[in-house]
Amino acid sequence: MVMQLSAPLELRGLSIYKGLIPRDAQEEMVEALRDVTRAAPLFSPMTPYGKPMSVRMTSAGRFGWVSDRRGYRYSETHPEGQPWPPIPASILGAWTAVAPEARMPECCLVNFYAAGARMGLHQDRDEADFSQPVVSVSLGDDALYRVGNKTRGGSTESVWLSSGDVMVMGGEARLLYHGIDRIKPGTSTLLRGGGRINLTLRVVT
Repeated sequence: MVMQLSAPLELRGLSIYKGLIPRDAQEEMVEALRDVTRAAPLFSPMTPYGKPMSVRMTSAGRFGWVSDRRGYRYSETHPEGQPWPPIPASILGAWTAVAPEARMPECCLVNFYAAGARMGLHQDRDEADFSQPVVSVSLGDDALYRVGNKTRGGSTESVWLSSGDVMVMGGEARLLYHGIDRIKPGTSTLLRGGGRINLTLRVVT
């Protein structure tokens, strides 16, 4: 799959490549993710405070991201005990298209948002090397993405992310607080039954 890069939308240092992944490539990614979820089923993580998250998640790669009463962390095994499956080649293609100079990702976090799911403002700071970017791929229904600052509080800005959009959080924007305020149901026909899948590719070590 060849992705044609055009000038990205810039938002507080984030680079958003609107519509970078064509529909047929999105479908290929979704099929590959079915294999991922068969090997590492989606689960509903708990926060360290005992509250369930509204998103369901799984991972691919050497590491996966988990959360429970022991805290937020990377793990080399699924909560059921098995190692995570490899990151599909179709998904790695998005990383190499927008971050060709970066090391290859060691984790692909898969978040599934049903109609009422959201993600509060947070930082991606559990990785060892902040010089490496985080690359986000949107599949399915539109999501209202909000980005803030390097510390909590202050002004924020929002943008709608659509199926096929790819975002790069790197450089000065790497540690900005960000989250998903809501999903707009029915805005995509990619996923049977609707919803949104967000893939975030990260270098962990």
